[in-house]
Amino acid sequence: MSRIVITGASGQYGSGLTDRLVAAGRARDLILITRKPEKLADRAAQGCDVRYGDFDRPETLVAAVNGADRMLLISGTRVGARVVQHKAAIDAAAAGGVKHIAYTSFIGIDDPANPAEVRHDHIETERLIRASGMAWTMLRDAHYADAMIVMAGPGVMATRKWISNAGDGLEAMVWRDDCIDSAAAVLTGEGHEGKTYNITGPELQTFAAVTAIMAEVTGVPLEYVSADDEAQYAMFDAMGIPRRPVDDSSVNGIPWNSDDMVTFGQAIRKGFLAVCTNDVERLTGRPARSTRQMIEANAAMLKAAAEAPPT
Repeated sequence: MSRIVITGASGQYGSGLTDRLVAAGRARDLILITRKPEKLADRAAQGCDVRYGDFDRPETLVAAVNGADRMLLISGTRVGARVVQHKAAIDAAAAGGVKHIAYTSFIGIDDPANPAEVRHDHIETERLIRASGMAWTMLRDAHYADAMIVMAGPGVMATRKWISNAGDGLEAMVWRDDCIDSAAAVLTGEGHEGKTYNITGPELQTFAAVTAIMAEVTGVPLEYVSADDEAQYAMFDAMGIPRRPVDDSSVNGIPWNSDDMVTFGQAIRKGFLAVCTNDVERLTGRPARSTRQMIEANAAMLKAAAEAPPT
């Protein structure tokens, strides 16, 4: 059996993937790289090989990947500053004998007119992977439904308004769990070399349509408010969200920066993220779950957020 190395193994994506692979009996085949091995003591107890590795210290990575056949490179969190980190991991994998690298990329990045700030990091990382000499698979994930419903949703419910500069743009938001299941299929399956998968939800929707579903499911009247880019920046500024990336920064549960979010909204508005495929079903054997299902699964939390007294 091939050994699989996972970067960023203590994060949400890495943790979910490790859960699936351990449940599938692959614990002994897993090499988990993290900056804080003590956070993964439970994984070591399960039989996983937990190793220290730091994107910002490239010299730590070659030993960390030693013995692995396949790697999942989970993109870093520092939007706008990830390429150097990713290059260190790619170079280490190539030097360490990894044969196949899969990468958590993002949809809609081929068009250079796409204004989303995340585009640069992903397209450049994909270029480096293709040039590495290793076999590769690109897992281009759509916008997480979790991010909008679970993280941003409580603020929407509390204010009764979804304010966005995405306009009437369409996207097919996807469950993070469906992205993770798709990655597990690639890492444990065969025939995925040289393939690019667009991991999306099952239907294209506007934010206005999603707002209407949230209102219907929760019984709370909600309004979608279309904002221009400057108004969106002003709203984030007022919330204290930084414009540029700050490590380990989170404001009201939101870990992003406003340059990232505003350019993301621009990309949706201008149609660059209007991508919808059945790749989740192709990889996992079951259909992708919908944004409505995400709202229904979190209805109690959303209703509670609407009823909470203002802080």
